[in-house]
Amino acid sequence: MKGIILAGGNGTRLQPLTFAGSKQLAPVYDKPMIYYPLSVLMLTGVRDILIICRAEELHVFRRLFGDGAHLGLRIDYATQDKPRGIADALLVGADHICGEECALILGDNLFHGAQLPVLLRRSAAKLRGCVLFGHEVADPRQFGVAEVDEHGRLLSIQEKPEHPPSNLAVPGLYFFDARACDIARSLAPSARGELEITDVLRAYLDAGTADLVWLGRGVTWLDTGTHESLLDAARFVRDLQHRQGTRLGCVEEIAMYMGYIGPDACHALGAEMSNSPYGRYVMDRAGTFRQGLPPLSFVEEM
Repeated sequence: MKGIILAGGNGTRLQPLTFAGSKQLAPVYDKPMIYYPLSVLMLTGVRDILIICRAEELHVFRRLFGDGAHLGLRIDYATQDKPRGIADALLVGADHICGEECALILGDNLFHGAQLPVLLRRSAAKLRGCVLFGHEVADPRQFGVAEVDEHGRLLSIQEKPEHPPSNLAVPGLYFFDARACDIARSLAPSARGELEITDVLRAYLDAGTADLVWLGRGVTWLDTGTHESLLDAARFVRDLQHRQGTRLGCVEEIAMYMGYIGPDACHALGAEMSNSPYGRYVMDRAGTFRQGLPPLSFVEEM
């Protein structure tokens, strides 16, 4: 499965912060926002990833991740000259996907949960068309909303409805089979001039191959696209890390425990940042790994 992180857009909800650069590079406590969606793809088992961004930030993302080899990944880049909707990522990334299955995640979404990695890998393994995820929220009117029957089966998907049929919001994470690019090519722009990801999902739903996976109460999902939600995410990460002594979205640690790199390589990456608590944490986790096998629950706890 290939991966795409959509890190474009103008970040207008975060202005004036985003006048200085991409919102996906804004800090969420101790690391750039994009670390969190990247970690979700890594924990799903995706290692071939395309980052789509604005041309003016391309050099910054390259400086941050390079070609991804230091993390045992392959990271490529593509630019989007202006926002054209989430589904446009499937067109920009068509050459990257090359007719394979893909996971598309928005660069401003943060997920965390004890069973989340297992749930993601299981969902990817059972992919038969598309998988979208559902998460209960207090006010779903700002999101795509899933309507389900009494058995939890998906009936419809509505984009930011004024009168939501449920409180089940659809987060910015989707798994698609090889048909996704062709479906995106067939779309016409919506009334707001964008290619809507909801229309892609509806095409799979009409074909009977769209599956909804519920993210239960044990999973936290944060859309960090506003000033308040960005602050909430930073507080969430800070509090959880201080309480548990682990770090969310630590891509070096995840790469090591997923077997993408060895402990020596992980320790070396931490040593490059040894003046920071983050770097010292990476070094410490590499040292712990050298002492024996990691706990089996690790990828469930990330």
